[in-house]
Amino acid sequence: MEEVAIPPYFICPISLQIMKDPVTATTGITYDRESIENWFLTSKDAIFCPLTKQPLTKASDLTPNHTLRRLIKSWLAENTGSGGGADQILTPKPLLDKTRLRKLLRDLAAASDDRLCIDAVKKLQALAIQCDTANRGCMEEVSMAKGMVLFVIRCFREGRVGGLEEALKILSLLSNYSICETRVLDVFESLTWVLGLEIENHIIIKSYAIEVLKKATDVAPSTILSQITVDLFKSITNLLREKISNSSLKTTLTILTNVCPWGRNRIKLVEAGAIFDLIELELEKPEKNITELIFNLLAHLCSMADGRAELIRHAGGIAVVSKRILRVSTATTNRAIQILSLISKHSARKDVLLEMLRVGAVSKLCMMMQSNCEGYLKEKAREILRMHSNVWSNSPCIGVYVMTRDPR
Repeated sequence: MEEVAIPPYFICPISLQIMKDPVTATTGITYDRESIENWFLTSKDAIFCPLTKQPLTKASDLTPNHTLRRLIKSWLAENTGSGGGADQILTPKPLLDKTRLRKLLRDLAAASDDRLCIDAVKKLQALAIQCDTANRGCMEEVSMAKGMVLFVIRCFREGRVGGLEEALKILSLLSNYSICETRVLDVFESLTWVLGLEIENHIIIKSYAIEVLKKATDVAPSTILSQITVDLFKSITNLLREKISNSSLKTTLTILTNVCPWGRNRIKLVEAGAIFDLIELELEKPEKNITELIFNLLAHLCSMADGRAELIRHAGGIAVVSKRILRVSTATTNRAIQILSLISKHSARKDVLLEMLRVGAVSKLCMMMQSNCEGYLKEKAREILRMHSNVWSNSPCIGVYVMTRDPR
């Protein structure tokens, strides 16, 4: 059967596929709606037309090209045998009614009765779950995120949980939103409360809350991140013990790593017991990417005397660090060597050096000299061995030919 040529003006310039919902930008170029809206979302700098390079304004200025959509629908019916199926292919979801959204937000803000609040926020959640990229753009335009943030803060201040799960779900779905500096502090305080809740659906609520916290920390300036309280850090590190899900665990570790550099956050994290929680989590042999996140965070915290002291104080601290060398990934080995180097330079009491020998850290450093790992890692290992050779020189190490890449 002869292949049918697709008219070139049916093809989206971005996806290079037949357009399902053709829309025309202010530059006069027609794109498939999903492709151009994703372009808007992923453009970090000034948004410009992919073809003409002329400036574009916003997604809501895209104009549906009904004529072209009818032509594509007719062509599909004639050439693909789809018949009525062409309607399903080319029927886009209708845009949300912004007036209705604004009304629901007003109802939520004005409602004093729990039942009315829950009803309004559930309707908003249903719309957020079902809508596509374009409709989420509508939600952003009517300040949906602001309304949900205010509602979460209100729940915290009034001590009620009705509608809280739905509001956090909506905030976790919205891709782009910013919160003014004063509200970020309010959000942090509210999420501290949320993460401490022990109610029937607390696991789901906490998983949404940690996603919202990630978004809040992403947009918060360093002056605000440095004001995170020990209580919030304790609430976050509690999630390391609860292990809600691998996804939430990764998000939690990412948040802690990202806020580490600001202010006294590393000290606060150590005070919150993060070192012990991280070691205990690693002793359970988590997935490779979680181990990498754990070691990255441990390296940050061990750059301080208090952090190193906590790692040494844990009976399995030095042991788990040395055991992971050469067994997980180059990144993990790098961080583990960094931790041992910091301990050797700044916390090298005799009992600590003997502990490193007893749990196999010295043997593992010797193995690195015989392995095929990167040269810079060998040099770091050599530096540590030379640093305390007077203590370790007369102590036997296990054979250098022992396999070090076995599964953990």
